[in-house]
Amino acid sequence: MTPRIRRFTRLLTAHIDGPLLMVMMVLMGIGLTVIYSGSNQGISRVSSQMLNMLVALTVMYVFANISPHALTRIALPLYLLGVLLLVCVALFGEVVNGARRWLFIGVTRIQPSEIMKIAVPLMLAWYFDRYQSALKLKNYIIAVLLLIVPVGLVVRQPDLGTALLISAAGAYVLFLAGLSWRIILGVAAAGAACMPFVWSMMHDYQRQRILTLIDPTQDPLGSGYHTIQSTIALGSGGVFGKGWLQGSQTHLDFIPERTTDFIFAVFSEEFGLIGNSLLLVLFLLIIARGVVITANAPTLFTRLFGGAITLTFFTYAFVNMGMVSGILPVVGVPLPLISYGGTSMVTVCLGLGILMSIQTHKKLVQS
Repeated sequence: MTPRIRRFTRLLTAHIDGPLLMVMMVLMGIGLTVIYSGSNQGISRVSSQMLNMLVALTVMYVFANISPHALTRIALPLYLLGVLLLVCVALFGEVVNGARRWLFIGVTRIQPSEIMKIAVPLMLAWYFDRYQSALKLKNYIIAVLLLIVPVGLVVRQPDLGTALLISAAGAYVLFLAGLSWRIILGVAAAGAACMPFVWSMMHDYQRQRILTLIDPTQDPLGSGYHTIQSTIALGSGGVFGKGWLQGSQTHLDFIPERTTDFIFAVFSEEFGLIGNSLLLVLFLLIIARGVVITANAPTLFTRLFGGAITLTFFTYAFVNMGMVSGILPVVGVPLPLISYGGTSMVTVCLGLGILMSIQTHKKLVQS
């Protein structure tokens, strides 16, 4: 390799974090393997996911090369744009499967709630960074209001899974910004006291999901079907699994949403406990790398935003695995970097690209 090519390669990869990218690529490869099996060896499904990955990696590369300082400039405009789009969804959005989540713009349609997964923690991190020298209780109240507005609009669609992820991302920023434990416990207690009211406001299908979590056998062919079949697949995999392409629950079409929300059930059946352990290690490596990057970040903004991205990634994985395992309600959260889908893949890679930016630009950011 000539010196010119080496210089060009170093310039091209200057803002790419090698350890993070390596684990990401391994997880994406596992995802393609399981999608191929879950789609009954569907080449078109795999090809489509490879295209999604290409787009997501391009987005990751772009954001890895944007400095954190530049992100502070777009925090407020992006947040306001996201809220405006959510309002437009409420007024003019398309209804798909009984939910108004999509907005048609010109030649395509978008799901604005996905934007808020990044826009909300970005906005809150910028807000706390701006007022870090004199943080008072009113600043935390304003931050909570900034969180409640988009979450309320997403819940109204209804989209409980996305609302959960946005709420978690915002709550992580509040916690990392130093919100008092007394206030956190007080809010938790108030939330618990409001549960009867919240229950009465929930849609029938949302209440049914919680009842199904308690006892999925009450409706084994209806609302409890997903949970029952996924837990059977998890258990039938045993220690070593049944082998790739050999899962009976998968290939006899018992597992629903085999390449999206319930792809973890397919993986567990075919690769067993050993495969699950490997998958957990890979997820933990990404989370650990995110924690290291966050701990070494030079500014309050980058620490808050990096921490929120890392913990939100953890939430994605935990909620999906808990949902498939039957310990959490079914809320439609994909398994990061594994599940089929372009929107979630782009969102996750965008966040990881920002983590790379925080890591590689830290020497250029004044503390």
